[in-house]
Amino acid sequence: MLAAGTKIGPFEIVSAIGAGGMGEVYRARDPRLNRDVAVKVLPASFSSDASRLRRFEQEARAAASLNHPNILAVHDIGQQDGAPYIVSELLDGATLRERLHAGPLPVRKVVDYAQQIARGLAAAHDKGIIHRDLKPDNIFVTSDGRVKILDFGLAKLTRAESTEESQTRTQTVESDPGTVLGTVGYMSPEQVRGKPADARSDLFSFGAILYEMLSGKRAFHGESAAETMSAIVREDPPGLMETNRTVPPALERIVRHCLEKNASERFHSAHDVAFDLESVTTISATSTALPVKARYRRVTAVMLGALALLGGAGAVAWRIWVPPATAQPEYRRLTFRRGSIRMARFTPDGQTIFYGAAWDGKPVELFTMQYETSDSRALGVAAQVLSISPNGEVALLLNPKVWNFVQTGTLALMPLRGGAPRELLDGVQFAEWSPDGKAMAVVRFSVASGLSWIEYPAGKMVYRGSAWISHLRISPDGTLLAFAQHIHNGDDGYVVIIDRDGNKKFASQVFTSLQGLAWRPDGKEAWFTAAPRGAARAVYAVNMRGKQRLILRAPGALVLQDIANNGRVLLTNDNVRKQMFALIQGDDKERNVSWLDWSVLQVLSEDGKQVLFTEGGEAEQKYGLYLRRLDGSLPKRIVDGYWGDLSPDGRWVVAQDTATPAQFVLVPTGIGESRQLTHDNLTHLYPRFLPDGRAIVFVASTPAGVIRMYYQSLDGGEPVAVTAEGSGGYPSLITLSPDGAYLIAPAPNAGAYAIYPVHGGQPRIVTGPSTSEAVINWSADGKYLFTYTRGEAPARIYRVEILSGKRQLFKVTSPPDLAGVEDVTNLCITRDGRSYAYTCPTVLSDLYVVDGLR
Repeated sequence: MLAAGTKIGPFEIVSAIGAGGMGEVYRARDPRLNRDVAVKVLPASFSSDASRLRRFEQEARAAASLNHPNILAVHDIGQQDGAPYIVSELLDGATLRERLHAGPLPVRKVVDYAQQIARGLAAAHDKGIIHRDLKPDNIFVTSDGRVKILDFGLAKLTRAESTEESQTRTQTVESDPGTVLGTVGYMSPEQVRGKPADARSDLFSFGAILYEMLSGKRAFHGESAAETMSAIVREDPPGLMETNRTVPPALERIVRHCLEKNASERFHSAHDVAFDLESVTTISATSTALPVKARYRRVTAVMLGALALLGGAGAVAWRIWVPPATAQPEYRRLTFRRGSIRMARFTPDGQTIFYGAAWDGKPVELFTMQYETSDSRALGVAAQVLSISPNGEVALLLNPKVWNFVQTGTLALMPLRGGAPRELLDGVQFAEWSPDGKAMAVVRFSVASGLSWIEYPAGKMVYRGSAWISHLRISPDGTLLAFAQHIHNGDDGYVVIIDRDGNKKFASQVFTSLQGLAWRPDGKEAWFTAAPRGAARAVYAVNMRGKQRLILRAPGALVLQDIANNGRVLLTNDNVRKQMFALIQGDDKERNVSWLDWSVLQVLSEDGKQVLFTEGGEAEQKYGLYLRRLDGSLPKRIVDGYWGDLSPDGRWVVAQDTATPAQFVLVPTGIGESRQLTHDNLTHLYPRFLPDGRAIVFVASTPAGVIRMYYQSLDGGEPVAVTAEGSGGYPSLITLSPDGAYLIAPAPNAGAYAIYPVHGGQPRIVTGPSTSEAVINWSADGKYLFTYTRGEAPARIYRVEILSGKRQLFKVTSPPDLAGVEDVTNLCITRDGRSYAYTCPTVLSDLYVVDGLR
């Protein structure tokens, strides 16, 4: 320790403050400016450590580049007798760690401190600087309540600078692969695994701090560092309501969103966190500031406003309860039949509406109506409306077929006044006219690869998606394209905005359900409908600075269809369910074997007596795998997760865990212990047990995004590639021969299926089924494949002879009520063909026009 009076450069040591892993800290006097400062010194004995010196210099340069009231200000840097030092502002107060010694903080203070931390992190992340060691010890609260983030000693510069700037700005200091940086207990799962950390890693640490401020307990804590790190990767902390009943649900949701194990499911920026915290502050201030009677009036108004979305009586009640001076949205219901609406658009004058609907179990048809009436006129065209040009030309999707959320068909044009459509392009999902009506952007989809891409104009690819893309819209000035980017086989996704050349300008946080998007008429915001958790979509807006706001929430799942030039909003309110049906050997009709609101079949056992399925809607907002016997027994929840398979003996489930990247765990259905099955850098999907139950095959993608299929023994060892790079498939496409020696999956770039030897050898193309069909099982004698065509309801199951390619209709599914049924998915059949089961997505829609949304 340095004695008082010691000179460090021009600074005179006054007293010691403390010491940490990166050096000793002193109070010192700056005689030049007549002020006290803090001097941090790295002892000379450590100066020979080149790595430590680089990190020390990085801390200084990173922190010095940040000028923000919630980040410690750095004044100077230098060396004294071989020991480097850094000079910063001197703070009066205590660290957050010291504040937490007395227990949890009041919610009001937690929100205040959290907002300040989020704003400081946002400023650092905007400059490409990641903290990587955020913890209560590195958060300082001054005596007047200001929060300062300390110690950017582990900061990592992520943004590439220009050549000129890079010569003077901080250089990147990368850790060796597999090196764990950070502090146990506050590290993100990716840090624990030694993976690269980005801004979302800081948000995980922030979530752990926020949890501790609210509960007084650490989010992740074990008897040893290893146990703590294991908890970070595999366990969720107890609910905050268990330790602090004053925590608002909105604040707990923010904490949970920060602590998602998968980085892609967390907030995407500290700006988003700060914005959501502001909403918590607004709600809290409103509820405490209003007198009791006024609060009752406001709550009643909100409830009746939600009812107004469901019928005229609510709208009357709204006018009774809300003071006349308060402007509120007005709702007009336009449709009253039973079925589903996929897309609807205003004409350029905002007075006429085109929409496609499948009413009363009939095929989809195009309708038009005037805004002032509720009378719809059928146009006699089996189509969905995509876009209407300012020149009066309608872009349509002819004969649309739905497959696991993805809707494809033939792009065609039709005059606004009516007439026969003119076909242009196959394999189209969405299309949008440019504002001047001279060009069109299209989204196309490949069934074989499961990938979408954007062409603008048609024929020129400007963006390739990581899975499927939806709701493409062009900004009013024609310079930007906004759309929803989704995951495979789900509507989880995020909003992306690119320019005309495909350069990404913005990406939102990830939502568990995202459908519907439109630009505000002035182009300042993109509005969309999404749900942070579950499936109850609300209307949000986001601007190009990433600021997000909630516009409208109501019962049901909203889908934003369009916004007219006068600000009038067109949306649907959907009642969405996924139901499971099964035909059991000996029965003459199908049974409904659903559980909650979002039952997605994973596998039907080979004896046809039980199903493994996923729940993931409003009732089960965290995906869970369930096992249900088909004798009327209640389902049994097995484990968190989405993809899974049941072993042939019914004793084990292999499930995808929530780690990053996703791994497989082996979980007993009864007595036994779970164990980790894979430990690598692959993202694991769609597992299938071999018939002997001793191994699995699965699809996986490498960190570079290369998709392959692999074999993995349950006894351990490394996964072995079965297919060539670039080949993959979906769960219903991974089908094994009765002896487990072969699997059938899409052949890359062939538009057909191929049979692959599981243990090595050349694949063989199969004639008969095309990739527009799903291959769902191999017959018990090995001679036939069972297939069905996607996008149909009822679904037709075919039996295809492998050698000749000859096919015959085998069975037809028969859901009892086809109203709102979009298609049949995840169909499974036993090898003897006597039992089958499937998932049936059902959407019942009502179309509304809303005035007054801002």
